[in-house]
Amino acid sequence: MKFYKIDKAVWSAGLEKLRDHYQLFGPAREGNFSQFIALDDGRGPELDLSNTHLSPKSIVHPQSEVMFEYTLDSTRDDHHVLRPVEKDGPPQAVMGIRPCDAKAFLLVRRNFDAPGCQDPYWLKAYEGVTFVGLACQTPCKACFCTTAGCGPFHEEGLDLLLVQEREHYLVKVITGKGDALLEAAGWDVAPGSDSAHDDMEKMKAAAEAKIQTFVNTDRLKDQVTTDLYDAPFWEDVSFSCINCGTCTYVCPTCWCFDIQDETRGKSGTRMRNWDSCMYPLFTMHGTGHNPRGKKVQRVRQRFMHKLKYYVDKYDGQIQCVGCGRCVNLCPVNIDIRKVCEKMNHYIPQQAG
Repeated sequence: MKFYKIDKAVWSAGLEKLRDHYQLFGPAREGNFSQFIALDDGRGPELDLSNTHLSPKSIVHPQSEVMFEYTLDSTRDDHHVLRPVEKDGPPQAVMGIRPCDAKAFLLVRRNFDAPGCQDPYWLKAYEGVTFVGLACQTPCKACFCTTAGCGPFHEEGLDLLLVQEREHYLVKVITGKGDALLEAAGWDVAPGSDSAHDDMEKMKAAAEAKIQTFVNTDRLKDQVTTDLYDAPFWEDVSFSCINCGTCTYVCPTCWCFDIQDETRGKSGTRMRNWDSCMYPLFTMHGTGHNPRGKKVQRVRQRFMHKLKYYVDKYDGQIQCVGCGRCVNLCPVNIDIRKVCEKMNHYIPQQAG
């Protein structure tokens, strides 16, 4: 376990050296909106932000991604043949990712790296990224990460963890990829003090003590799936929903996509685009039948997937890291924490 200190005075110079080896991404404001962007033209990550509005999942799983190209020109030998689009590029580094967002990639990986069903696009992109985490020393009010399998100093999925101090960053090296990034940056790092581990543990405890909200998940796995599915509270939960899809787009653990062909003249592309279980067309069959044609069915699906189906499949882990984005950004104030409590403590009514 290695700890270093990076003087903030040399931070920007190290970022410039990293540009020779990595494509850098980081949190940034764009007006009143914040998200992870490519840090071009000498721009650095804005490390004073708490959670960005959009998570960094698009770095690995772009909102729109071209998979294949094709031609309909019958004079060509390769007409009507899908040709993979090459995606080679420099390694990427995400500077200042929050621990919850890094952990979210691990939950999503279970979907894209299922035995016998690996997604080469997602996996290649993920393996090419180095994640430089930034500890949350002042968690936002909607965060409930400590009861969602995560925490403000959580290390899973990170290669380095930074902790802000007044004049420097305290750095914990977690993986070899993190070591390589430090070397490429050329920062004149100073070894952490003998008490660096204890100091970080104290800061971790202080940050966790600031978490204001929690969820109980201890009974979810033992709940009978059909009991929860038929529970009477879904109408109330879904009443105000407007099916805008905000919750799924800002969520770092939502992965649904649609695949479409787009043709112009005789040239075409096959691409995949983010989709949402909140949209009526998401489950529309070619016959016109829609098994989730009603709003209440779609809202139930979202929460059942995150808080029951995923729990049953992966031994109790909810498909949520407690980042609080959906709580903060839902325009009609649907709160996953309240839904989780309903599901966790639900007791079905006895017949008769």
